[in-house]
Amino acid sequence: MFGTHLVAIVAILSLALYFYMGIRVGQARTKFNVPAPAMTGQPEFERTFRVQMNTLEGLVIYLPSLFLFAAYVHDYIAAALGVMWIVGRYVYMEGYIDAPEKRSAGFGIQALATLILLLGSLVGVLWNMAGIGAIL
Repeated sequence: MFGTHLVAIVAILSLALYFYMGIRVGQARTKFNVPAPAMTGQPEFERTFRVQMNTLEGLVIYLPSLFLFAAYVHDYIAAALGVMWIVGRYVYMEGYIDAPEKRSAGFGIQALATLILLLGSLVGVLWNMAGIGAIL
């Protein structure tokens, strides 16, 4: 049961990171005088905004995959991959806001975590449907 709670905590931390990104966008709006609802302005503002929007786009795949992986494969591994996703997204955020060419490492880390969660979930569901039972 602890593993399920751990996955929930990781999901909450993922959403907290996204919330923090929203705060960074608000701060960038003030710093670069980009009033809402404008979405363009100084390049640093635009990069900060893109980080938040790219993360929102990724959450749609990542969060369901996190919970499906936990349910059909293993909750501790799901939590570890979720932490990997958080680290990757943070590295991505810091790199991209600084300079677009610095976003690749963070993107790669979180993309790998998401891919493992997504494909692992599919394998876990198919494995379960075949009547074989839990993978781990």
